[in-house]
Amino acid sequence: MKWISGILLAIAIILGVTYLSTDRETRNLLSNLPTDRDVLFWSVPQRDAAFRAMDRLPVLARANVIDTGPTVLPLPPGNPIDLSVDVDKYMSQQRTAALIIIQDGKVRMERYGLDFDASGRWTSFSVAKSFTSTLVGAAIKDGYINSVDDKVSNYIKDLQGSVYDNVSIQQLLTMTSGVAWNEDYEDRNSDVARFNEHEAESGLDVTVSYMRSLTREAPAGQKWLYKTGETNLIGVLVSSATGKTLAQYLSEKIWAPFGMEQEASWLLGSTGSEIGGCCIQAATRDFARFGLFMLGGAMAGEDTVLPENWIAAATTTQASIGVPSKGYGYQWWTYDDGSYAAQGIFGQGIYIDPTRNLVIASNSNWPQATNHATVGAQREAFYQAVKAAVDAEVTEQK
Repeated sequence: MKWISGILLAIAIILGVTYLSTDRETRNLLSNLPTDRDVLFWSVPQRDAAFRAMDRLPVLARANVIDTGPTVLPLPPGNPIDLSVDVDKYMSQQRTAALIIIQDGKVRMERYGLDFDASGRWTSFSVAKSFTSTLVGAAIKDGYINSVDDKVSNYIKDLQGSVYDNVSIQQLLTMTSGVAWNEDYEDRNSDVARFNEHEAESGLDVTVSYMRSLTREAPAGQKWLYKTGETNLIGVLVSSATGKTLAQYLSEKIWAPFGMEQEASWLLGSTGSEIGGCCIQAATRDFARFGLFMLGGAMAGEDTVLPENWIAAATTTQASIGVPSKGYGYQWWTYDDGSYAAQGIFGQGIYIDPTRNLVIASNSNWPQATNHATVGAQREAFYQAVKAAVDAEVTEQK
């Protein structure tokens, strides 16, 4: 029995040395390792650890790398912005890991919490939806896709004969397909929860396998309903049309030529394709740079990445969501004042205000996936406070 004890001791020593030799984020993840892959039901400490290291352990998910280029777009410091709100209290309420305000191309505020910093990468959740929809525009500009009026089944042949057979790309982009879906983040039987554990039919992409089994609840184009699964389909569409992974195409069109600072990653589904509706791991500064990319008219290097008028169509209301002064564009949340936002559960966001040349990027770990009455309202109020501060500066300068 002594030899068994010796082997166990050796294993323990190896594991201990491995643990100590890893970086802080990985050690923290190992100490708070989730017991399953369903992020919606992890504890707050598990999420705190995992959100900054989702791509570190293959047991959680595999990922494709989003490569950077040879140059980095500088983010020069600007004058500190004078806000009317208690930023420390706000970040505590939001459980904010990172908050960056860029106005007129300069960093007016950059703050970190939850033992996170500028060198770390945080997962995007549904902020990725706005990246994925932007790649549709790039694919149209490059000639891989003809038009948003095309049927999605023209590009994803395995959808033919399903409820998506006559749904257009535009209806996917605006989430108006009329297909029934349950996005309840607290219901283990919802579509958004069950999708994570779906076993794909043989030979099919996991997203296509799940989505083609759904049923219709309204005629296509007549009802808006938020469906993460449909953004996952948009990701399959882009990959099918371009013949490239989403990570590769994002790097080629935006990440490298625009000058993102850090390599990023994109988590994969069980059949090996990126999850279009979720899970880009990136530095918060690079999320802010994506806001600058949009503000600058989608120029990356010397090239215009998107078709003419794409940004105008994508970031203005295409579908009513039943909320005053807000709507939905091409996977962007829209506001009546011309601003727009990418938003993800647990408090991830990129807010863009063209009128004020303003970008606010934030990553958080809210106590719940979403709560519009509390943390959601606090974030909206913070956006308004930042805009009021910018307006006050303009008035003072006159």
